[in-house]
Amino acid sequence: MASNPAVYHVPVMLQECMDALAVKPDGVYVDVTFGGGGHSREILKRLGDNGRLIAFDQDPDAVKNTLDDPRFTLVHHNFRFLKNNLRLLGIRQVDGVLADLGVSSHQFDSPERGFSIRYDADLDMRMDQVSDLDAKKVLNTYGEAELHRIFGMYGEIQNARSLAKTIVTARLGESIETVGRLKEVIKRQVPKGKEHKYHAQVFQALRIEVNGELEALQDFLEQTVAVLKPAGRLVVMSYHSLEDRLVKNFMQKGKFKGEVEKDFFGNEIKPFHVISRKAVTANEDELAINNRARSAKLRIAEREA
Repeated sequence: MASNPAVYHVPVMLQECMDALAVKPDGVYVDVTFGGGGHSREILKRLGDNGRLIAFDQDPDAVKNTLDDPRFTLVHHNFRFLKNNLRLLGIRQVDGVLADLGVSSHQFDSPERGFSIRYDADLDMRMDQVSDLDAKKVLNTYGEAELHRIFGMYGEIQNARSLAKTIVTARLGESIETVGRLKEVIKRQVPKGKEHKYHAQVFQALRIEVNGELEALQDFLEQTVAVLKPAGRLVVMSYHSLEDRLVKNFMQKGKFKGEVEKDFFGNEIKPFHVISRKAVTANEDELAINNRARSAKLRIAEREA
């Protein structure tokens, strides 16, 4: 058990997430981003003796926060393996699925994990510590075109091409192993007065590449169609536009690109009914105590019958 899971991660929009899930006492629910267990604890409070909660997390640090409750099961896997792991537990369909995407407060606040621009630590950024690919490997082995792609696509950085060239040139003299070294290498590419935002975009791009975050999110969303019962709720909270766009499109259209498919009679064929057309955002009270909530967007959909 973690020494203090309460500070591992402060759950964002906790009440809004619970309202969106509409937990039934005898239902079966999945929290695919367990972290410090904040959302899972609230779900368990709403479940009766016959209810069940399955949680997923690939981070070994999160596993230390596991809950001692007979209704609870923690699966140490990436949520992109949702369907198969539920089948192994004898579960085919559930009443609700919750995902709080992004990096936990604990991961940001642990210097050795290399997620934060605040510490001069090794460039790691792996959510799954068993993975072979870390940020150092990306920066020191990817070609210029590959780096240009991830900084432009995942970081939405305007000078992604020159940034990639700068990194490839710099590593010829000395490899880029630490946060401090990376910041020194790219300092001439950083717009004056926008240092924090630029560094955050660079780190976001590296983190998404290292963890295959967008591919995992797409795999997960596609599986929710089979996993959710009719009228089951899908509740997803994202923290940047790339994630939110995927979630929004999938909930509205049942696909990530293009228009909604239609049958012979012109009726739309889509697996979900969107509960709220606009994303739910944090209120002023929460923003005052939890700055991470500022970028959060909560989207809710219900599985069509």
